[in-house]
Amino acid sequence: MTTTQTVLLTIDERGVAYLTLNRPDVHNAFDDHLIAEILNKLAAVREAKARVLVFGSEGKSFSAGADLGWMRRMASYSQAENKQDAQELARLMHELDTLPCPTICRVQGAAYGGAVGLAACCDLVVATAKARFCLSEVKIGLSPAVISPYVVRALGVRAMRRYALTAEVINVDKAQQLGLVDEVVAEDSLDSQIEQLITTLLANSPQAVAHTKALVNFVADRPADATTQDYTTDLIAKIRVSEEGQEGLSAFFEKRAPNWQ
Repeated sequence: MTTTQTVLLTIDERGVAYLTLNRPDVHNAFDDHLIAEILNKLAAVREAKARVLVFGSEGKSFSAGADLGWMRRMASYSQAENKQDAQELARLMHELDTLPCPTICRVQGAAYGGAVGLAACCDLVVATAKARFCLSEVKIGLSPAVISPYVVRALGVRAMRRYALTAEVINVDKAQQLGLVDEVVAEDSLDSQIEQLITTLLANSPQAVAHTKALVNFVADRPADATTQDYTTDLIAKIRVSEEGQEGLSAFFEKRAPNWQ
């Protein structure tokens, strides 16, 4: 286990990585230091070729968004310094969004500001009935700029317009209706539900999962034109002749479990 003051990372024998924000005293609010720590941990997850990532946090809140001290420092930065600072958050969102393995966001309480972006970047979001989401930036004269591509994708343009402009709190049932949350469970069932999803994901080919995750990102909102057809036909041809593709087909026809299970 790799442990720091602000972020915990464990990778178990199955290849399941657990990345946990560890600032419960400030509701896991994040700043530039925490962003750097998360980036380091995501790099370790990628290097270890983890098969699943569970992104969670300690304490009552998933994350309250930006740390007050960080915001005070940002207020004194120049425009160029603010852009450089924001680019690290953008890099974090991109790295989480494009991680090859499936990602599960574990939300047990409030997820405000940039934390909504973290949830939107994950493939699956499991939340308790007490979870709440809020794009709160406009209340303090800011904008959810960096996280907007991912949140728009999750909520849709119409809902994004409403909740980014009003900064209303989105309860968990509404978040599920909008598509930001996949599963709503009782607090004492949160980890067992996540474990069920992990078991389901681990039954699948790691290579096929990684390619399929990239496939979805590529084809989303693209026309089925020649470029898209070339990409998709090349992909399936490559997978069919790959070692895992051959193993999967053989296991299916031989009625046995494939070797990645």
